[in-house]
Amino acid sequence: MLNVTQIAAEIVAREGGWVNDPDDPGGATNYGVTIGTLRQLGVDLDGDGDTDLHDLRRLRPDQARDIFLQHYYRGPRIDELPGTLQPSVFDMFVNAGTNAVTILQRLLGEMGQRVAIDGRIGPQTIAAAALAHAAAPRHLADAYGIARRNYYYRLGDARQPLRKFARRRDGGKGGWIVRAEQFISPRYHLTAAEHRARVASWV
Repeated sequence: MLNVTQIAAEIVAREGGWVNDPDDPGGATNYGVTIGTLRQLGVDLDGDGDTDLHDLRRLRPDQARDIFLQHYYRGPRIDELPGTLQPSVFDMFVNAGTNAVTILQRLLGEMGQRVAIDGRIGPQTIAAAALAHAAAPRHLADAYGIARRNYYYRLGDARQPLRKFARRRDGGKGGWIVRAEQFISPRYHLTAAEHRARVASWV
């Protein structure tokens, strides 16, 4: 199993470099770090006294990795979840913020655990995740990955501009779906036909 530093490095590689897609809710990003995050952290890489797109462009992969480890892994307490859940929840937190946690909390509720849906990992969520993992240690990570994949499809259902992130121009699986399935056992991956059927109603 990869250690968390390797997982963070893989997230950086997966996110890629500079992106400023007007349809991306996160706005401009570099290695997955958004301009909003950089401003919140007060990172001034060019030394001009403010944090702007010039600073974001200067961000190095190792700096992005360290930001993820501190503010997207340890900060939200993902490191206190069962080990099998951590890679996918960590990756999703980088991709979608606290939605990563609400997806987990809803899943835990569906599994019979009592947990508030508040997007924060506290003692209740940590305990519920531990109990769910004890009950289904070989299935919890897959269940989370599937819930994550469903979240992406629902975003596409609701917002036409976001569909390009879940469906390629040729109709195949888009980046969001491929990314979610990297954390799901192959037997639960959708076939090309199943994916096309899921997005058939999209214009």
